Amino acid sequence: MTVARFYVPADAGALAVGADAVAGALAAAASARGVAIELVRTGSRGLYWLEPMVELATPAGRVAFGPVTAADAASVLDAALGQPGASPLFLGATEAIAYLARQTRLTFARCGIVDPLSLEQYRAAGGYRGLERALTLGPAATVEEVVASGLRGRGGAGFPTGIKWRTVAAAPGDRKYIVCNADEGDSGTFADRMLMEGDPFVLIEGMTIAAFAVGATKGYIYTRSEYPHAIATMRRAITIARAACCLGPDALGAGRGFELEVRVGAGAYVCGEETAMLESIEGKRGIVRAKPPLPAHKGLFGQPTVINNLVSLASVPIILADGATQYRDLGMGRSRGTMPIQLAGNLRYPGLFEAAFGLTLGDLVEDIGGGTRSGRKLRAVQVGGPLGAYFPPALFDTPFDYEAFTAADGLIGHGGVVGFDDSVDMARQARFAMEFCAIESCGKCTPCRIGSTRGAEVIDRIIAGRNVAANIALVEDLCATMKFGSLCALGGFTPYPVLSAIRHFPEDFTRMSEAAAAE
Repeated sequence: MTVARFYVPADAGALAVGADAVAGALAAAASARGVAIELVRTGSRGLYWLEPMVELATPAGRVAFGPVTAADAASVLDAALGQPGASPLFLGATEAIAYLARQTRLTFARCGIVDPLSLEQYRAAGGYRGLERALTLGPAATVEEVVASGLRGRGGAGFPTGIKWRTVAAAPGDRKYIVCNADEGDSGTFADRMLMEGDPFVLIEGMTIAAFAVGATKGYIYTRSEYPHAIATMRRAITIARAACCLGPDALGAGRGFELEVRVGAGAYVCGEETAMLESIEGKRGIVRAKPPLPAHKGLFGQPTVINNLVSLASVPIILADGATQYRDLGMGRSRGTMPIQLAGNLRYPGLFEAAFGLTLGDLVEDIGGGTRSGRKLRAVQVGGPLGAYFPPALFDTPFDYEAFTAADGLIGHGGVVGFDDSVDMARQARFAMEFCAIESCGKCTPCRIGSTRGAEVIDRIIAGRNVAANIALVEDLCATMKFGSLCALGGFTPYPVLSAIRHFPEDFTRMSEAAAAE
């Protein structure tokens, strides 16, 4: 007879800090005591400073312990068999943990709760209600439901998802495709990986709804080789879904089929750009295509193609299941629904925080993120990955909203928020942005390929204190060329971190010049 059921994450973040060893130690402790326990391996709840976080099922709901090491497993088991509060690692009711209780979990509602590869648990937790409603509404009404929800691309551009679907639905083509961009390359981001490992069926359902809405018959999930656990989980989930006829030749009923495949890239940052990604899926080198034509008209293999970020597609089932109005009522301005915000860098409480748009940057990094882990003063926050702007404390009142960040010369991007304390050298951060662009450039256009290399050289001269004012002016001119002359966002967005560092932290660029003058 099973006397206790434990939930131990198999998420890559939890595995990195010993989750497998904890699961093994719990099993060994139970065997030594002659008791039977059930171990359920889930995704992560996203409270990464508490990982491995072990949950125990009780009549009143789950309670949590964390962070648990293998050495703690026996005491956690003893607490579970007696009184949970007896363990010093006891965190109380999982849902009552403040970090979780403050969230509005829609897209990530099942992460850390269900067995990721149990289709039965997925259905029991509301899975496939969205597809069922879409089949009732019909393709055109399904598209309009997504339009009405206000859902925008969660990968960075913020383009309205429903408008893209409407365009593909109307485009003539011999075959249409759904492509999920899960090439999560931004620093401080892990939402795509976390969802693929913790709730893969929600992505499968979202892509199936998209296929039904626009008339597509094949889908591709494009991700990077650095995500072996996510790749394995997604492939197994696809096999399970196909066996259950949720994918395959009759996935949509009446002989209408949808097939899904995972494609793995080599990790080139530029392949996160949609047209370079299409080239990679087609087996070519990942080089940016000129636009037009847009992928919605001529995309994968020259056919009309929906390209959405993973979080965008995974948000679709909840929109269809509960209605566009409920989703649209969350957020602010033109930023509707929820966003999985990923807190990382030098923050006390790193993790995933899903909330409606509208929280301020200060709320995120100082209140929810807890300030710096180092205990030093928080000096800068970069939002939107390595091409995002650096925000100083003076801008911490900026709402987390597409238009508000644009007005402040910033980007939301994929929702990564990285904190830096006052030991950071912003001139070197600006140089890193140029170097990053130079390394990751596909080489097709001159502003990106050459501009980034020259930019790193000029910033080196600034750091060395040589002709600082003239070289800062040169960097600013170079950034204008890159912003308006690059073929894609890699070169076009590199000026954001560089110019924001110069604008908000000028003392880091003039320090060497002033020191030389003092001598």
